[in-house]
Amino acid sequence: MKLKGLRARNSRTGLLFVAPWIIGFLIFTAYPLLYSLYLSFQKVKITTSGIQTTFVKFDNYEYAFAVDATFVDHLLTYLKELVISVPIIIVFSLIIALLLNQKVKFRGMFRTIFFLPVIITSGPVIQELIDQGITTIPTIEQYAIYEALSANPDGFLNGILLYLVENLIVILWFSGVQILIFLAALQKIDRSMYEAAMIDGASPWEAFWKLTLPSLVPMIVVTLIYTIVTYSVFSLNAVIGHIQENMFRIDTGFGYASALSWIYFVIITLALALTVGIMTLRRKQKHS
Repeated sequence: MKLKGLRARNSRTGLLFVAPWIIGFLIFTAYPLLYSLYLSFQKVKITTSGIQTTFVKFDNYEYAFAVDATFVDHLLTYLKELVISVPIIIVFSLIIALLLNQKVKFRGMFRTIFFLPVIITSGPVIQELIDQGITTIPTIEQYAIYEALSANPDGFLNGILLYLVENLIVILWFSGVQILIFLAALQKIDRSMYEAAMIDGASPWEAFWKLTLPSLVPMIVVTLIYTIVTYSVFSLNAVIGHIQENMFRIDTGFGYASALSWIYFVIITLALALTVGIMTLRRKQKHS
């Protein structure tokens, strides 16, 4: 009986500690989220007497795909950039983490340098860097390959390569947290496995593919989720900018902006589910 009473008291204590978070989530996150879903089916007008809503069924969603060509274009551009940027960020982060995990001088300073962009990166900072042309590869305009890509920017492959060249620095700026995650995972790998592999005659390359990479798969999934979410909610994202523009327009307003937000939310969720599903499936196939 004493044990049950102790467990009940511990449960109440735990609930008491998490209660502020639960209350805050319900008030400041859950309610606005559900209210925005309600507004997405409404025509919203802000008048001097208050907010007036008119139920319009799925008209806002139909307008987004059938009439608003700008939103669809921004959405397709976002998906294309996501497919290009996320793998580059993950690979770059893993390479830098492997280098920083070596016993080199000033290792702590190098880690700080690679994490600095996470601290100072914001919409206005990145916008200023873009305006000054700092986010592209220096003097890339002088190379023939850049001129060839610029001559046909509408081509699918050319568009991908041109985007990569013009935004490489910005893409790499998103890798700070991922580098730290990979570093933490690398430092938890048992060194005795590498010693056993070396005794068996495994090369560093074989040790990476057969020991290091399989051990990092869970962290790769985590970094994929973090990267997709971070890239999707970045303030300079064209989709988010389009949603914000429509919030205060007379012909669209909050109702239409809420519908756009939910469409974008569903697409991000599907991208996350697809990515995690593929990684989980591949991991199960390897174990089987």
